[in-house]
Amino acid sequence: MAERAAIVTGASSGIGLAIAKMLGEEGHGLTIASRRPEKLEPAAEALRAAGVAVEAVPGNVADEDVVKEIVQRHRDTYGRLDVLVNNAGLGIGAAVAEIETKRLDMQLDVNLRSYVLFYRECADMLRAAGAEHRNAQVVNTASVAGKSGQAWLSVYAATKFGVVGFTQAMNKELGPEGIKSCALCPGFVDTAMTDFVKEQVSAEEMIRPEDIAESVRMLLHLSPACVIPEIIYHRPGEGL
Repeated sequence: MAERAAIVTGASSGIGLAIAKMLGEEGHGLTIASRRPEKLEPAAEALRAAGVAVEAVPGNVADEDVVKEIVQRHRDTYGRLDVLVNNAGLGIGAAVAEIETKRLDMQLDVNLRSYVLFYRECADMLRAAGAEHRNAQVVNTASVAGKSGQAWLSVYAATKFGVVGFTQAMNKELGPEGIKSCALCPGFVDTAMTDFVKEQVSAEEMIRPEDIAESVRMLLHLSPACVIPEIIYHRPGEGL
């Protein structure tokens, strides 16, 4: 049984998979989740081949029952939770007059509502870890769009502003119990989600998923006396 354990959503590729690999290197047993089992299982097998204990749970985190299943599977397998990574997300661009209700709800449910549900369902395990070592960590993937609203990506930006605000609230609410929260706010990262812009910004110019993972590694090694509530990532010369 691993001495530390973590849940990572949106873990079949990109930022989520990079963070999962790093957590495995740091000795965490993992529960990973994503919507598509045909992508999740190969990711799980690659982690297992590297010697990491992995529970893989496919499902759409917009569904409350799926969130509960992921957490229960994790609890049954590891019995503890030291790191929660709320990373599942999607962005659907549209002019405001053309926003479809279904796509509006998808973004609200996955990008924000699921994060709240995971906190709720994991609260007891996070509190136990906080009481044990004062360094329970929740990582919430936001975006630079959660710091500055973006035309055409207005709903996505609104959800990410919500993630930043909820992270701030959780630090105030749960921080005294040894539970830290950090909102990750990257610009363009070289993942499938940014394929739409790669004709304007090449993949080589984008932030790497591994850059995000390394910053999360740093969070794991901070003393209980230090909280980093937010990390903003830019490409050189951008937004500075």
